[in-house]
Amino acid sequence: MGNRIKHSGIVDKIEDDCVKVRIVQSAACSSCNAARLCNAAEKKEKIVNVYNVVPEDFSVGEKVTVVASSQVGMNAVLLAFGVPFLILVGVAFLTSRLTDEEPIVALVSICSLIPYYVALYFNRHRMQEKFTFTLEKTK
Repeated sequence: MGNRIKHSGIVDKIEDDCVKVRIVQSAACSSCNAARLCNAAEKKEKIVNVYNVVPEDFSVGEKVTVVASSQVGMNAVLLAFGVPFLILVGVAFLTSRLTDEEPIVALVSICSLIPYYVALYFNRHRMQEKFTFTLEKTK
């Protein structure tokens, strides 16, 4: 398996077919001594749902590593930022050819993203199958 994305976390909850892992996502500078004085340093706690694991292999409070392939990360970035950007720019370009009213161009462009995000929402279960994570026990 090529490049992988790894985050350390703690098992937060175990359900039937899902292990919920709490990860602390921190900026690279958060470990700096001056981080508390700097607005650039940030820490965010996130819950990651990991499916298709044997729940009996893990226990609540256990330290684990959440692993995803870099391809999964690239696909997520593409769906979250790339496609909406192309839709926004494409619709803005086409609308600007039809009207000279910039507020209308902006409104139509932004509203054109609604069907995209609705489609993402209704396909979330299909995406859940493609965007998979695995768990590794931390030693």
